[in-house]
Amino acid sequence: MNDVGILGYGFYLPESCMSAADIAAATGGTWSEQAVRDKLGIVRKSIPGPADGTQEMGARAALDAIARTGIDPLEIDLILCMGEEWKEYPLTTSAIYIQERIGAHRAWGIDIQQRCNTSVAAIKIAKDMLIADPDIATVMIVGGYRNGDLIDFRDSAVSFMFDLAAGAGALLLRRDLGRNRVLGSHIITDGSLARDVGVWYGGCEHPIETLPEAELAALRARGNLSLRVFEPEHMKTRLNEVSMPNWLACIDKALEKSGATRADIDFLNVLHFKRSMHASLLETLGLRTEQSVYLENYGHLGQVDLMLSIHEGLQQGRLKDGDLMVAIAAGIGYVWGATVIRWGPIA
Repeated sequence: MNDVGILGYGFYLPESCMSAADIAAATGGTWSEQAVRDKLGIVRKSIPGPADGTQEMGARAALDAIARTGIDPLEIDLILCMGEEWKEYPLTTSAIYIQERIGAHRAWGIDIQQRCNTSVAAIKIAKDMLIADPDIATVMIVGGYRNGDLIDFRDSAVSFMFDLAAGAGALLLRRDLGRNRVLGSHIITDGSLARDVGVWYGGCEHPIETLPEAELAALRARGNLSLRVFEPEHMKTRLNEVSMPNWLACIDKALEKSGATRADIDFLNVLHFKRSMHASLLETLGLRTEQSVYLENYGHLGQVDLMLSIHEGLQQGRLKDGDLMVAIAAGIGYVWGATVIRWGPIA
């Protein structure tokens, strides 16, 4: 058959949370608690504890997926890590760390990265590899996320990232599974936005070690709050021009590759962003509120949102057998993506 299906999922969330009131206080009064809730759509978000490193959280999500599915880790042939680059140790490979932690000794691992669209991209890559390589029958997509560490709540330019949270997610994909079939995917990237947002310090352009002593002391005092918008006007103007058209193009093209249209969508799996945009997107696609999940009690865990939406969709009865799920994401860089999955047994 050469069909590829989702065997199961897992996730990990730290115990600590930051409330809308906490976020408002961190802005120094620039944002009220009500505005954080109503406009940004954050009731609370998870934040990391002392032992919640990006790679380690990824391993915990992987172990959760293994426990939920009952799979033997030795059945895993490939680990695609979609976890973030902000992690315990730079230049270590997260997939290989997770491989060892979960006992997947037959697998090989590789890190891939496309910011918040990485899970969508990883599903496409996993499917293509499962079909192309007979030696790969089971793939784990997994990774951790804690980019909220890098947010300065007193920087109004990054208010759209105040929801960045912490946690990890995992998916298991298998060839010829017979259920939860992965169909078409489509991704668009726009290089004109490649350096509009990023982490200012720590790379070879602005090494922390070469900063003047006064600036280094200030950075240490504040924490490494250096995820910022480099080109705010350009980003705003360009995104207003292309963001929604590109997203809709990805959705329509992924549906076309799947032999479907917007009218066939039963469940929209979408990452967290401000409340009005979520509502507008559903309206544009002709969907009802109950055909999606709004992650107001999680915040935005980047590419992990995809796994949380599956979990909440199933728990709330919004994602059911037979449903056509469209999973969409977008990320700084800039990238838009969509993948289509027919949930439940293959008819």
